Amino acid sequence: MRNKYIFGGVIVAVFLTLMIYLFSQSNIQYENNFKTVMSKDKTVKATGSWVREKSYDINKESRIFSFYMIDQNGTEMKVVYEGTIPNNFESAQSIVVTGKYNDGYFHAKDILTKCPSKYQEQEVKSPGV
Repeated sequence: MRNKYIFGGVIVAVFLTLMIYLFSQSNIQYENNFKTVMSKDKTVKATGSWVREKSYDINKESRIFSFYMIDQNGTEMKVVYEGTIPNNFESAQSIVVTGKYNDGYFHAKDILTKCPSKYQEQEVKSPGV
């Protein structure tokens, strides 16, 4: 009977530890200041724009996509992503990358592009004007 309580206690402890770990992993902060991103040693979501003048690089053999982003303050940051270029990358108004800054560049685990919405309010012209 005593072994059942010990076994139950161990299961509850493992469950609580797992829940705390999962909660801490989902608690990722958004940052739009790359200087802050560069100083943190944890996973963040960095928001900015693609620096079109520097283009981008695709290494098809190693499946690495890299480009430069700029934040609202004008700070640039190199982003390296192990994967393919997102579909709407070239038309994106802003980009959100999830990952960590390390070794002089941002190691992205995920890239989300925010494109102009076809549902945005557009200027409506009246017929005959």
